[in-house]
Amino acid sequence: MLAQTGKRLTTRITDHVQEKLQAAADIVGATLNQFVVQAALEKAEKLIESETTLALTRRESLRLLEMIENPPPRNEKFLQAQARYQRLKTDAGSAA
Repeated sequence: MLAQTGKRLTTRITDHVQEKLQAAADIVGATLNQFVVQAALEKAEKLIESETTLALTRRESLRLLEMIENPPPRNEKFLQAQARYQRLKTDAGSAA
């Protein structure tokens, strides 16, 4: 399943949890360690994907593209924030 890299993960579990994990590992023909690592990796990949992916409806996608191609005019708050950012950037550059 996974290549050995020399890294180790240690955890304490109850007998009940170990028995259940071992039964699942036996079903798929893996060692307990292989099963736990693979299951944790799959869960991590799903979590990372769900937290880094933004799903938009077709309508939302079209609206986003429209806003990118034809942005609204900059209002006073935006211009103030932009000026504040430029000042902070200039001050940080001077301090370095």
